[in-house]
Amino acid sequence: MAESKSDEREGVTLSSDSLTAFISPKGAELQSLRDSDGVDYLWAGEPIWPKHSPLLFPIVGRLANDRYAYRGESYAMPKHGFARDRLFEIVEAAPHSARFTLRSDAATRAVFPFDFLLTVEFTLSGRRLDIRHGVTNLGADDMYFSIGAHPAFRWPLGEAAKEQSRLHFERHEPAPIRRLVGGLLGRMKDSPVEGRTLSLREELFADDAIIFDALTSRSLVYSCGSGRSLEIAWEGFQHLGLWSKPGADFLCIEPWRGYDSPVGFAGELDEKPGIAHAGPGETLDFILRIGVE
Repeated sequence: MAESKSDEREGVTLSSDSLTAFISPKGAELQSLRDSDGVDYLWAGEPIWPKHSPLLFPIVGRLANDRYAYRGESYAMPKHGFARDRLFEIVEAAPHSARFTLRSDAATRAVFPFDFLLTVEFTLSGRRLDIRHGVTNLGADDMYFSIGAHPAFRWPLGEAAKEQSRLHFERHEPAPIRRLVGGLLGRMKDSPVEGRTLSLREELFADDAIIFDALTSRSLVYSCGSGRSLEIAWEGFQHLGLWSKPGADFLCIEPWRGYDSPVGFAGELDEKPGIAHAGPGETLDFILRIGVE
């Protein structure tokens, strides 16, 4: 059985009898998840979208004019925040698990005025990878933030056509979805989910992401006609984004806590819809589980 190790990309490789995962310290980003047949279930980060599974923190999505207000001050914040571009410290690397941390510093406080510790733990067991995102408020005041996972899975998973792919939700999802207008949370549309099943097709993403802001499910199965499937489950996250770039062979299945600013929203950060809140010394956990069927 392979051991965890750093390779030429200065990341960590985890192995079980069934799966191998590679995590980069830049953004604590999962970049590969291969089975024993050598099939990688993650997007390869090709030029059309050079990411694999970026971590969204402390903002999910976009803010109006890429700025927000808090306690009367205005701060600049890029889409999806800064964590995905920061180098995390590798504090643990074992054969089946690894732990990465990012701590607030002068650069983060200039755009996000809170002291925090962001911990990302990966645990590989059999045919399942668990990813725990722990957000700890190190300050003396309340902290407000959003966090999201953004894994890009191959679409289709096997040799089947894209149109044979399905998402099977844990529960019925009849609530309207939200679409983006100018990069911000906009109009509501009827849910494309029929009962518990969403039939995937490229036209769904012609107007950017599909956002479930009234989600009831906490898991789904992503399947295709090839017989391969993934079970995606989450805890702590309350919302879900689905996204693909036109012409690209990936599907992002993104559990979130928080989402883009609504069109016309003019409140401060602590009033932003979907925002998470951690009291002084409090840690909130957000867990993503990826099971290969």
